[in-house]
Amino acid sequence: MEAIVPVVDFQRLSEEEERKKLRKTCEKPGCFRIINHSIPLTLMADMKSVVKYLHDLPTEIKMRNKPSVPESGYRAAMPTSPLYEGMGIYDMHASPQAFEDFCSNLNVSPRHRQIIKEYGQAIHDLASNLSQKMAESLGIMDNDFKDWPFILRTIKYSFTPDVIGSTGAQLHSDTGFITLLQDDEHVSGLEMMDDFGSFKAVPPIPGAFLCIVGDVGHVWSNGKFWNARHRVICKETGTRYSFGAFMLSPRDGNVEAPKKLVEVDHVQRYRPFKYEDLRDFRITTGKRDGEVLDQYRIC
Repeated sequence: MEAIVPVVDFQRLSEEEERKKLRKTCEKPGCFRIINHSIPLTLMADMKSVVKYLHDLPTEIKMRNKPSVPESGYRAAMPTSPLYEGMGIYDMHASPQAFEDFCSNLNVSPRHRQIIKEYGQAIHDLASNLSQKMAESLGIMDNDFKDWPFILRTIKYSFTPDVIGSTGAQLHSDTGFITLLQDDEHVSGLEMMDDFGSFKAVPPIPGAFLCIVGDVGHVWSNGKFWNARHRVICKETGTRYSFGAFMLSPRDGNVEAPKKLVEVDHVQRYRPFKYEDLRDFRITTGKRDGEVLDQYRIC
């Protein structure tokens, strides 16, 4: 059974009805497709070619993609996630050196460098603008997301006949505010969990980005936006690629609901915390779903 994933038209977010739709989809199911965005289809296709090239590099070269913060660099397949491989660049819009280090360490060609740079800038702009629209849908007009750090993350799943039915990515919620994912158009596997604990397949829409609200988005919205639980399952043979922007938290790391939202709701649902503490707790405990926020819940 397929999940019903709402579609939001980015070009129409200046209209009240589309903003209401955006808010409703962020509240439940906490994920949606964004169409008519600013990233050219040619750039999306070029970036996918680059992602395939990067993941085909020898392991000893990929291991040069060192993490500047946890979970931002190369991650090889592990016993708990044997089908998963990841690479990433942290904060490349604010730290040009991070981008240069990534390209130099992996011997990226000038042409591929240009594609990564253009795509990284474009998807950061889209993610920050979309985050702004999400905030405005709640009546928060003065929050600037352009300086929020993000990870440009690429993921490869190796699906072979002997692992059909196996887990590619365990059930989890994303840690940050919002994830913009360019999903694989040909190899399926992504599933969302509904309110009844059932899993439903997420069909791709070529040219669209799948947007998933994360833990920070849930807390920042004072519990209004839903941090969607999802997983990846091997359903067919092939190599699955997905990549995009993982928008994290305010640069100072402080995660809390804006005062205006607390005043409107007459209650603060979560106490403030540091993003790094949430991330580190998930890593050390192995807990990956939204229940990790219970430790910060006030009511």
